[in-house]
Amino acid sequence: MSQKNETTVLVLALLITLGLVGGGVWWFSRESDLINTNRQVNRQSPESSPQAKTFAQVQGVPEGLFSYGGSTTWAPIREVVDPAIQTVWPQFRLRYTNPTTGAPGSGTGIKMLLNNQLAFSQSSRPLKQDEYDQAQQRGFTLKEIPVAIDGIAVAVNPDLQIPGLTISQLKDIYTGKITNWNQVGGADLPIIPYSRRPEEGGTIEFFVDNILEGEEFGTTVEFIPTTTQALRALADNPGGIYYASAPEVVPQCTIKSLPIGRKPDELVSPYQEPFVPLSQCPGQRNQLNKQAFQSGSYPITRRLFVIVKQNGQVDEQAGEAYARLLLTNQGQELIGDAGFVRLR
Repeated sequence: MSQKNETTVLVLALLITLGLVGGGVWWFSRESDLINTNRQVNRQSPESSPQAKTFAQVQGVPEGLFSYGGSTTWAPIREVVDPAIQTVWPQFRLRYTNPTTGAPGSGTGIKMLLNNQLAFSQSSRPLKQDEYDQAQQRGFTLKEIPVAIDGIAVAVNPDLQIPGLTISQLKDIYTGKITNWNQVGGADLPIIPYSRRPEEGGTIEFFVDNILEGEEFGTTVEFIPTTTQALRALADNPGGIYYASAPEVVPQCTIKSLPIGRKPDELVSPYQEPFVPLSQCPGQRNQLNKQAFQSGSYPITRRLFVIVKQNGQVDEQAGEAYARLLLTNQGQELIGDAGFVRLR
């Protein structure tokens, strides 16, 4: 091969090599840019955006009358939060709506939401898979937004003398395996467990799923429609026992709440120690042990949720705005004032 041809080949080889190297550098730079772009998008996601401190700072609050419903556990929150929201956002009008038939509760609220009777709902339990499925069949999705922490307290007659109950003992009482208080260190007295029906509220559904572990109530359980009626029956019955949202139970003057534990030597009170004698009530009431609820040392806690219908319409905007309002510092303070534990 001539020197001229050899030179041409070398030049072509050099050009090809430079082209490959340059292409590699371009491809690497492009991938690096894409990675950096994705990182920037992730950093700018809503979860990491600055949190509004007051109701007035919340953006995207729609105008109109919005019906909502659901959990009875939420009643103390509604009483303090909703009027404060209306003061700041009078055009965001809220109306709590009871079901046409049956008792109000988390499950019925979600059912009404699925049936387009509500803009959003309040729940004391997470969504169930069949509820997600029903929403999908109707052409939208459901989203649960946690906004507070609640404890479930177990109440007994004030004359009953026991140190507390374990989760296992509580389960055995409500499934009918333990029927006398002397089986858990109390007097020789038949146990009468009170409860609302599972279909009547998220608290009962939570109790069945998490305490009874899916087992059915025992035949000794007496079903009562409301917590108010149950607490009255408990005050008149030395052998009675009942469970409900802690803010509904702990401050009461006619019953007492019990320490609960995962083990007998791990009993934690739902009230702040020391226990305030009921003889001093209502002048002085027992207060919630919020620190134990927040830390999880008290074993029966749950989150409260705003359930949002994701349909791209004003109902979705209303539910999202309501949750954002509750998650502001102002909203969390009001949730604390209502007797629940701040999530933030």
